[in-house]
Amino acid sequence: MRVIAGTARRLQLKTLEGSDTRPTTDRIKETLFNMIQHELADTAFLDLFSGSGSIGIEALSRGARRAWFVENNPKAMKCIKDNLQTTKLLDKAELLSVDYLGALRRLEGQKAMDYIFMDPPYNHEYERGVLGYLADSSLADENTVIIIEASLETDFSFIEDEKLPFEVIKYKKYKTNMHVFVQRKED
Repeated sequence: MRVIAGTARRLQLKTLEGSDTRPTTDRIKETLFNMIQHELADTAFLDLFSGSGSIGIEALSRGARRAWFVENNPKAMKCIKDNLQTTKLLDKAELLSVDYLGALRRLEGQKAMDYIFMDPPYNHEYERGVLGYLADSSLADENTVIIIEASLETDFSFIEDEKLPFEVIKYKKYKTNMHVFVQRKED
């Protein structure tokens, strides 16, 4: 796995051995960033369930002002820190070694993020927990783009069923997974 573009282009990133994480492939990462690259400069980027940190690092490499990496696996957090040092992007990063809910609570009160990316373990409904929290949070306003990497089987009808203040604005499906783009509904 490597950084695709930007200041850290072509640098190799470490990943965790075993099945604890599921790194986003370079091809899928490149497709994702091709969709958002024109709005990425000088943004605040929150990477939940960070794994190796490759998504947040790609955002920083392509011009994000700051990235927050949330990961509660200590081995993964060490991997993220090593990757940030390799790419010389550590000074633009905040590392939060807690679960996603603890991180969101710790960040509460800050200015809204421009992007919130999450790649939680599939089929555990963590997406529902994150969006439920963000419904009343200062971290997501009408300009925040929430990007969820999920299995193709993940049902996002809960957003409407639970009357969350969000709507799905775009799906990008791949062979085995998808990216779902969500934003706060306009009043």
